[in-house]
Amino acid sequence: MTILGTVRRRRLSGLLALTALLLFAALASVAIGTRSLSPGVVYDAVYHGLTCQGGPFSCATESTAEDIVRGLRLPRTALALTTGLALGIAGALIQGYTRNPLADAGLLGLNAGAAFLAALSMYLFAFTTPAQYIWFAFAGALVAGLAVFGASSVGAGKASPLSLVLAGAAVTAFLQAMTNAVVLLDPAALDAYRFWVVGSVGGRDAAVLWQVLPFLAIGLLLAVIASPGLNLLSLGDDVARGLGVNIGRSRALGLAAIVLLSGAATAAVGPIAFIGLVVPHLARMITGPDFRWLVPYSGLIGGLLLLIADIVGRVIARPGELEVGVMLAALGAPFFIAFVRRRKLVSL
Repeated sequence: MTILGTVRRRRLSGLLALTALLLFAALASVAIGTRSLSPGVVYDAVYHGLTCQGGPFSCATESTAEDIVRGLRLPRTALALTTGLALGIAGALIQGYTRNPLADAGLLGLNAGAAFLAALSMYLFAFTTPAQYIWFAFAGALVAGLAVFGASSVGAGKASPLSLVLAGAAVTAFLQAMTNAVVLLDPAALDAYRFWVVGSVGGRDAAVLWQVLPFLAIGLLLAVIASPGLNLLSLGDDVARGLGVNIGRSRALGLAAIVLLSGAATAAVGPIAFIGLVVPHLARMITGPDFRWLVPYSGLIGGLLLLIADIVGRVIARPGELEVGVMLAALGAPFFIAFVRRRKLVSL
């Protein structure tokens, strides 16, 4: 067997192993909580939901356990899995297009845009639940992404990695100031904003998942299409252009994927920075710089870490829970510092 064949087989084996771990974590997320449920009870609740006419989230329940599984934990687990996958993939794309190993959705102003319009909707319309302000948060991320891409293209007529970072920093600073002004005007808006900005998959029903799922699916498709071209862009614009890559179209495609994935995930669960920041480096240690493998690995690792953090947050604070954003920050910051100090931060 050739060296390339061995590497490919190892990478495929890694994908299968991560998929198995992800499924196990999803099952654990459904079973573990304030009230732990046995595998048999979980299976009966899920099976009854799948065989009923209305689907797993809408049919009538026959017991408290079924209500817990299908009404609370299945939507929560599905939302954690999909948003973790989206944030992991978006982080890999962002670091690739900006050529910055410390880049995440916050660097391009996406989190700040989502936060501003979410806070503004809470102030103007007294929205208090995620299902009410999710569309405003997504629109804010979309507008911020367009503003960053447009500002970075002014002058030279094309967006470079450096201009993207500078434009993102400027847009982020402006939107953060506007958000602070809004939340300070109204205590009620501040309370609702604090619930969203901490980052959580709790308190969201299945409607939130269905609202963002189409955007996540389109963003995932665009990410798959953009990944091969990103390998050539990582060699430099001049080299990529010489190899026949349309720089503007390739970068626009990737940024569209980033906006859809990060915007939809952030709108649903709030800004969660650790996934997009560190997950690509963990994936890159396994796959190397090839984005055709880096993107799916980042997605699977992102979903796995978000599920694990959510489970741990439920276990250590019973009968309450710690929000997943808090858990990832508490566990992720020391890990990332140690990661960098040991010089295992793989170069782009």
